Amino acid sequence: MPGWTQILLVVAIIVLLFGSGRISGLMGDFAKGIRSFREGLNDGDEEDDKPEPKTIDATAVHEDKAEEKAESKDKTASS
Repeated sequence: MPGWTQILLVVAIIVLLFGSGRISGLMGDFAKGIRSFREGLNDGDEEDDKPEPKTIDATAVHEDKAEEKAESKDKTASS
């Protein structure tokens, strides 16, 4: 694993070769690219992730339970 002095030396050589203005411009362009990529991901996810709300009909649940009770009474009466 490279030490801090080696990393600092590589950064200094890169700054000398390309100049600080060109490097800052490249980093700005890189940041804009990442930002637009994230926005693109978020735009597609917002519409797809929203589930439709589920509604439950209370009378249907009540009727189902009443039918179950009636069936269980019929089974016990016939036994």
